[in-house]
Amino acid sequence: MTTTEQTDRQSTTDQDDVLAAENLTKSFGSVMALRDATIRLPRGKVTALIGDNGAGKSTLVRCLSGVHRADGGTVRLDGRPVDFHSPTQARDAGIETVHQNLALVDDLAVWQNLFLGRERTKGFGPVQLLDRRGMREEAKTMVSALAINVPNVTSRVRRLSGGQRQAVSIARAAGWGSKIVIMDEPTAALGVQETARVEELIQGLREKGMTILLISHNFDQVLRLADGVWVMRAGRTVGHRSTADTTGEELVGLVTGAIAS
Repeated sequence: MTTTEQTDRQSTTDQDDVLAAENLTKSFGSVMALRDATIRLPRGKVTALIGDNGAGKSTLVRCLSGVHRADGGTVRLDGRPVDFHSPTQARDAGIETVHQNLALVDDLAVWQNLFLGRERTKGFGPVQLLDRRGMREEAKTMVSALAINVPNVTSRVRRLSGGQRQAVSIARAAGWGSKIVIMDEPTAALGVQETARVEELIQGLREKGMTILLISHNFDQVLRLADGVWVMRAGRTVGHRSTADTTGEELVGLVTGAIAS
């Protein structure tokens, strides 16, 4: 391949990928959590990340979402290098994370959770009051945009079912003009019907052009929802497959090391 061809190929890749992380390393004392980990998130697609417990998935996601800073490697967002020092910087750049614990406040209403950390005010000069009515109205729009079956936005979160709580967290992540939504085991604690509803939400986000990174131990779910899947083992990215061209058996083999990448 000539230098020109390499440049053209890199340019095409940068345009196709919302995010590209290359050769990320991260150590915690003497423990090497990431060893040259690489992942690419194509624009408007659902990309899955799988691996055994301790494979490095959580550390990789935390590096992408600003919780940790990688010791080495590069992260590009829309083709430009980024180096997040905090989750706030990642959110400001358009990377939202739906954590496994959802990070919702039970005693607050749905609309308050949607605007948590983004409260809006109105007033003149130094006299500013919370714009409660405006936030409630926008919360209704955010929820209805995803066709989420959630009670009134004034309902307290503690009264919601597990699927409804997950939907609120997804609505919060998707409702702020995000470029990427990272979902960490979004259906792990849900029943069959609630899981199906959340999967419908994920498919709906993809249809709207959202780029999603899905972390899941459920390989059937990965094959149903994702366009591509990255496999991690012992802190390394050991393989990438298009879900249209792989099987659950092959993914298991890649995770365990029974199949070489």
